[in-house]
Amino acid sequence: MIDEIFKRNKAWSDRIRTASPDFFPRLAAQQTPEYFWIGCSDSRVPANQVAGLDPGEVFVHRNVANVIHSADMNMLSVLEFAIFGLGVKEIMITGHYGCGGVRASLEDPTGALVDHWLEPVRRLSQVHAEELARAESHEAKVDRLCELNVLEGVRKLADSPIMREAWKRGLNINLHGLCYGLKDGLLRDMHCTITPEDAKKR
Repeated sequence: MIDEIFKRNKAWSDRIRTASPDFFPRLAAQQTPEYFWIGCSDSRVPANQVAGLDPGEVFVHRNVANVIHSADMNMLSVLEFAIFGLGVKEIMITGHYGCGGVRASLEDPTGALVDHWLEPVRRLSQVHAEELARAESHEAKVDRLCELNVLEGVRKLADSPIMREAWKRGLNINLHGLCYGLKDGLLRDMHCTITPEDAKKR
């Protein structure tokens, strides 16, 4: 099966070079993305394609259910590099409807490592239990929890020392929450954007 990957890679590379001969030399010369995407590991949600951006235009970090853990050194290291190393301007925490990780957080824990990872989402479902109980179906409940997880992620990231330091230094960085629809391919704004001006009021 790995041979198929090499064949597909060559075909993709050939297509790109035919359409734009300077694409790869230009890409190799510098990485200057304005966007930083924190999303789910789900293979159906490729960041640059979903956002209509070329490779090199979006810096990406992904984990199961796009969870923001305040002590996740991996995510925090990537965030710090995105801000102070690459100079990104727009940070997008992007969940997606029908997320398997969010769905798993609504089920009984099995003791697997992923249950520990999803604990913040499970706690979030308990905090919003009354609202979630009013959902018309289990799918609607999962989708609403996907949205709540994004909203919580934006809040937690905004309160992180790295973001606070960036805004304190006067860096013009906006933080957004989005949800992607697997069924229609569209991104939805969760209307929770935090700008540098908003950050001053927090």
